[in-house]
Amino acid sequence: MIELTLRDLFGRPVENLRISVTQRCNFKCFYCHHEGETYNSKDEMLPEEIERIVRVAASLGVYEVKLTGGEPLIRSDIVDIVQRISRTPGIKDVSMTTNGYFLKKYAVRLKEAGLTRINISLSTLNPKKFKAITGVDSYENVMDGIMEAVRAGLNPIKVNMVLLKGLNDDEVDDMIKFVKDNGLILQIIEFEQVGEDFLYKKYHVSLDNLERKLREEASRIITRRMHYRKKYILGSGAEVEVVKPMHNTEFCLHCNRIRLTSDGKLKPCLFRNDNLVDLLRPIRNGADDKYLKKLFIKAVEMREPYFK
Repeated sequence: MIELTLRDLFGRPVENLRISVTQRCNFKCFYCHHEGETYNSKDEMLPEEIERIVRVAASLGVYEVKLTGGEPLIRSDIVDIVQRISRTPGIKDVSMTTNGYFLKKYAVRLKEAGLTRINISLSTLNPKKFKAITGVDSYENVMDGIMEAVRAGLNPIKVNMVLLKGLNDDEVDDMIKFVKDNGLILQIIEFEQVGEDFLYKKYHVSLDNLERKLREEASRIITRRMHYRKKYILGSGAEVEVVKPMHNTEFCLHCNRIRLTSDGKLKPCLFRNDNLVDLLRPIRNGADDKYLKKLFIKAVEMREPYFK
């Protein structure tokens, strides 16, 4: 049996659907890019609508789904959403990015529903810094959530650390020890310019020096298929990945994902909002799967490298 691979006009396969299930969030992180959405939609997709779009995507060769937000766990029906996606024929991997606040409550149920792995945002191990970065006093909730995810058997569990000059750039060694001691993976992310210039100038720090240090300390270096990111296996056994800014040709060259906004629009490119393809309105107007497939293919054909 030959597996279908959907490709855009530049030959890039589309294998991953990244779904923003909500734009609501209980944190106020100043570095958030909101998955490229520039508005707060109140017209969120229903679980059965998400399931249907995933089914159409899977029929065209998509086999990975990542749930994002906003904060996905703010939705009371998130377990139902995960279960519907995980049981869709053709879907091999369901993952999620979360701030971890509600994870203690949901980790076991998410695992049982079919969630395979999870990314948890944690940019500091200092409770005071945590409040300064996120705008909320919820450090213990997140730490409890991480430990519950470990106990639930979600694997791998990645900790997302956005490196911020003068705030947490002195914590890298402590964070590496933390993930090693708890069987996690550290993903260090370079601060992106997402809003005001003064924030970028104040907090941005290049990862070049850090990556050189990791290269020297690594016993093994793995180049990940997605965007050719490097994973460094350190002598201690700790695993560290480095995420450079998305504003580069390498990111675009190896992009294999298409995004779905919280109000049901396919977003061919993270950096554009002028070529969205609406799926939710046709669904609510009675469109059949054949028509939805045409719209999905249209969105894929509209994909082009933003940074050429």
